[in-house]
Amino acid sequence: MPTIPWMPGADKATDPAPGSAGPAVVMASRLELKSLRSVPRFFVLSLVILRQVRAAEGSVGVSLRAEPLKRTFWTLSAWRDQRALDAFARTDPHAVSVRRLRPGMKGALFVFWTTGRDQLPVSWDEARRRLAEQAGRETPAA
Repeated sequence: MPTIPWMPGADKATDPAPGSAGPAVVMASRLELKSLRSVPRFFVLSLVILRQVRAAEGSVGVSLRAEPLKRTFWTLSAWRDQRALDAFARTDPHAVSVRRLRPGMKGALFVFWTTGRDQLPVSWDEARRRLAEQAGRETPAA
């Protein structure tokens, strides 16, 4: 499974350094595509958005994971606060990419939590555990 390891974001004042304190908002996602035909486009746009995250104000760090043959992509990012994360989500190229990719999506799952900056980067095991818990809490549509 290809993984882009944790990379620091643009908010150098909040880079997790040994002994650093203060909160960070963490977001993890699992994004599933309907078709293998959508994978190449999704992968390319993921790299564009990765660049955007790394440059975004308030971004502390980011990692991506892909299971292309399973049509599944994972994101893990940390932010100075929820406002910085929300501002990023509303900004292009992320915002326009989400709109373009939505018809090819099978499903998306997101989980958010707060942790100490000294706990970053969060492990992929922790992110996947939290996503699995979130999936168990969701009720299927009737």
